[in-house]
Amino acid sequence: MFIEPNISGERRGWIEVICGSMFSGKTEELIRRLKRAKIANLKVEIFKPAIDVRYDETQVVSHDANAIHSTPIDNSQKILLMIEDVDVVGIDEAQFFDDQIMHVCETLATRGIRVIVAGLDMDYMGKPFGQMPNLLATADYITKLHAICVKCGNIANISYRKTKETGQVLLGEKDVYEPRCRKCYHDGD
Repeated sequence: MFIEPNISGERRGWIEVICGSMFSGKTEELIRRLKRAKIANLKVEIFKPAIDVRYDETQVVSHDANAIHSTPIDNSQKILLMIEDVDVVGIDEAQFFDDQIMHVCETLATRGIRVIVAGLDMDYMGKPFGQMPNLLATADYITKLHAICVKCGNIANISYRKTKETGQVLLGEKDVYEPRCRKCYHDGD
């Protein structure tokens, strides 16, 4: 997708949301789209929540170790302050951002910027996560990715938490989470 000028010569922006469970390839797809935008000589800025330091403090890194430089931020409004003359904005782990993230994405798209957002659509309890439902509702394009259930091999759409921790946010990888289909998720251990 490229930003095409309309008849009046203005750029048109939009919001793309990439969602799914953990290990479904959301960040991998975000990185792929952002690298393609860079190949097209578009100016790209990438942001991630400052609390996500699992792989790296400043890079967005997929589970397959693909990486792209990003700016960690603790408040979504900072995105509006930090961009200048940009064509594409990438945002990873959107579920961790505050309730202004949808407004920020809408503002960017209205300015003619392509916004690509990736995040978990559901938490470990199978409930909508953070601001992702609002982003999905306002997105122009949605890509829902699926992992493979580690129990039965079917399509997985829920991130099963293997620990007894009960807080909604618990950063972790394969030691803490595994992808499961609906049936295996509800069957438990």
